[in-house]
Amino acid sequence: MVRPFPSDSLPPRLPGDSELLAAVDLGSNSFHLIVASFAQGQLRVVDRLREMVRIAAGLDKGKNLDAASQIRALECLARFGERLRDIPPERLRVVGTNTLRKARDPTDFLHKAEAMLGHDIDVVSGIEEARLIFIGASRSLPEVSGRHMVIDIGGGSTELAGGMGYQPDRLQSLGIGCVGMSRKFFPKGKITRKRFDEARTAVRLELRPYAGMFSGAQYERVAGASGTIRTAMDVLSGLKFDESGISLPALERLIALIIEQGHVERLELPGLSMERVPVFAGGIAILTEVMSFLGIEKLLAAQGAMREGILYDLIGRLGDEDSRVRTVRSMESRYHVDVSQAERVEQTALTLFEQVADSWKLRRPNARNLLGWAARLHEIGLDIAHSSYHKHGAYLLEHSDMPGFTRNEQAILAGLVGLHRRKLTAANVSAVTSAGWGKRTLRLAIILRLAVLFNRSRSYEFPDTFRMLAKRRSITLQLSQEWLNSNPLSLADLQCEMGYLEAVGLELNILPVEATC
Repeated sequence: MVRPFPSDSLPPRLPGDSELLAAVDLGSNSFHLIVASFAQGQLRVVDRLREMVRIAAGLDKGKNLDAASQIRALECLARFGERLRDIPPERLRVVGTNTLRKARDPTDFLHKAEAMLGHDIDVVSGIEEARLIFIGASRSLPEVSGRHMVIDIGGGSTELAGGMGYQPDRLQSLGIGCVGMSRKFFPKGKITRKRFDEARTAVRLELRPYAGMFSGAQYERVAGASGTIRTAMDVLSGLKFDESGISLPALERLIALIIEQGHVERLELPGLSMERVPVFAGGIAILTEVMSFLGIEKLLAAQGAMREGILYDLIGRLGDEDSRVRTVRSMESRYHVDVSQAERVEQTALTLFEQVADSWKLRRPNARNLLGWAARLHEIGLDIAHSSYHKHGAYLLEHSDMPGFTRNEQAILAGLVGLHRRKLTAANVSAVTSAGWGKRTLRLAIILRLAVLFNRSRSYEFPDTFRMLAKRRSITLQLSQEWLNSNPLSLADLQCEMGYLEAVGLELNILPVEATC
């Protein structure tokens, strides 16, 4: 008898005190690397690397990355790659943000970048970026009893996040950052009152839909992360404008001083580094208007940011607090999934996975998890309509905000769910195999299809003998003759599946065997 096992049956794999974790944040303005150990619930940073790469400045009007920015980025990543060489991939995460989201076709660059690093790069959504920032900043600050907000002004985007403790419940990403604002409103470095006012108006228009969600009056504390905000804090303190945080009156005085100096090349402010000078005016315009429009009286500068958030999230993945599991459970609830059926399909799929993972070369990080989550969510489209519900489910998974998941992971999930039933065509198979893992993704989809097929009766009536053998172009299912004789509907489904799989060059064989005790 097959004994399926749930996806949470594996023990936690929290790193020991001597084991290192690493995070790489590929920001639009600068790249950051942090290496740390984890002990007694706290991170201890052992190494940091930061380089001002400014890839956002390399996006042309067609959203293509120019050659110069790619060279800067790859040279930086080669240096990062040397530092990361001895860190196992399961204890490392590399995250790409706004510029890599916006780039028209970053595939070639990402392949080169991954080769330099020796690790995969996860390009995350703006909402996921905001979540990671909230976690990193919150962990670096004293706890507060009420709600609190975190603001991060990056090179290509600005993230807003609000919540309780370390868990955000309001997340937003605005398409404005210090690099883009500086290029658009202060071209050639010239700074005037009119240009500052125009920049602030643009920020106000971006913020208007979210004023109610992020009004400063709702939050006990507002903190800021990122280089722009920490630099603003250093400059205001050096000027003696405000030494207890960042206030709106102090920022207005700073803007007047910047306008008085009149040009980027003439900016001389205490605490302002030369590498930060070209994008400082754009960042200050964003910061000032965010505080003004949202009614924020005082802003504290947090030491933690996205890279620390990546590390804490990674620790959760290694243990039993994977944010992606919470997201899957939330979607099950939102779309009224039959949890018992989802568990049956998940257990069957993971059992089959273990039987063919080696022969089909499926032992990749996350492959087993993604198959299990696809099994749990394969019926979410039923909440829209039964007809073509696999297509509805795929659309929801591709386009929903899913905290913890990267865009590539969502694409793979959507592909698996979209292929879990009905015909396999060249078009839908091509969409899945281009999602990230090529043929491996199709093979995971085939496992899911069989798991759904064997659970059509929505019960635990598995065959007494049930084994899947896989080769490059063939699948053999060993089933007891007794079970085949007593389950003619399932046999008919399997015979229909033979035709579906034949369309993608796979031969499905059914081998009757004697039942085992």
